Amino acid sequence: MNAPTTGAFRSLRGFNYRVWTAGAFVSNIGTWVQRTAQDWLVLTTLTHHSASAVGIVMALQFGPQFLFLPWTGFAADHFNQRKLLILTQTAMGVLALVLGMLTVTGMVQLWHVYVFAFLFGTAAAFDAPVRQTFVAELVGDADLTNAVALNSTSFNAARLIGPAVSGLVIAMVGTGWAFLINGASFMAVLASLFLLRTGELHSNPRAKRTRGSFTEGFRYVWGRPDLKAILIMLFIVGTFGLNFPIFISTMAVRIFHADARGYGFLSSAMAIGTMSGALFNAQRDKPRFEALMLSAGVFGLGCALAAIAPDFWLFAAALVLTGVAALVFTNTTNSLMQLSTEPAMRGRVMALRVGVALGGTPIGAPIVGWIADHLSPRWALGVGAASGVAAALVGGYALLAARQRRAAAPHAS
Repeated sequence: MNAPTTGAFRSLRGFNYRVWTAGAFVSNIGTWVQRTAQDWLVLTTLTHHSASAVGIVMALQFGPQFLFLPWTGFAADHFNQRKLLILTQTAMGVLALVLGMLTVTGMVQLWHVYVFAFLFGTAAAFDAPVRQTFVAELVGDADLTNAVALNSTSFNAARLIGPAVSGLVIAMVGTGWAFLINGASFMAVLASLFLLRTGELHSNPRAKRTRGSFTEGFRYVWGRPDLKAILIMLFIVGTFGLNFPIFISTMAVRIFHADARGYGFLSSAMAIGTMSGALFNAQRDKPRFEALMLSAGVFGLGCALAAIAPDFWLFAAALVLTGVAALVFTNTTNSLMQLSTEPAMRGRVMALRVGVALGGTPIGAPIVGWIADHLSPRWALGVGAASGVAAALVGGYALLAARQRRAAAPHAS
């Protein structure tokens, strides 16, 4: 087997990965355009600055990641991943176009956004574990860590562009057009899926269809202390820390009295951090658990600095730091779990990862939204800070326990 090449962009040497990345980048811009517009629509048009309503939208959008967990992991491990991605991407594109038409025509109501958030989340629940494990088919295991990092770089470069574009679109022609732009952007990723050279894919073995295949995934993770620790850390941060649609929108509107352009700029500031974190990850050859623990602690620090920021610009600077830490944390969980999992189990394990990371949102987002409404957006950010510190403590305990097990191993017989 040839040794993997080096360099931050080494995965781009393959045709399939280049095509996939180009299509995904365009679609990701559209996704961030819609996410920004959706939060702004709920916060400023359909409600009177209700963070709780934004929290409900987040809960409905990310709840399916946990609700459909038995089937999403099964689908990722058993079905043709390219064909499944074509189906899920088409469904999300159609949903965005329909919501855009309702908004442009002035017919949209809050319950419409709730319904579409749930439907979009259902499609995304089946899409996410497949999309994450499909990277291994595009590049193989040798460059998997690099490809995961470059995927995040693309996603967060789009996150840098999308909110700014959304702010301009909302200000110039209205929120509905942001949804229509997202719907049209799915054509790019669909085109890339049809253009892939299927003969060059690094196909992983598909799992056999047996009873209890989902519980087998649970048993596999339960028998791995390292995977359990990662999932606990991810649940804590995902539930109470990764609620930035609430954090940024409420700070922008209530604390700094910003308009749609200002909100878009703050979302882009966060993206500067996440893109920087992704580029940093792309240069690393191997993920380390220590980086996971450290990034969780820095995430808590960033949220704390954002909570006490006295003005708009210092708040934006704190978001950059928080974005770096958040990206390093989430990317490291992705790479550690994929590379340490048997190929036939990856879909189920990654579905668990996505379900744990986003499935806690129905719990955390309404709580954080209530705190922002009844106490202050700054207190809501304080909850995010506490989640980072708690996750770092869990990581420290797991690292210490692993070292004790290794020290005791030579004495066991």
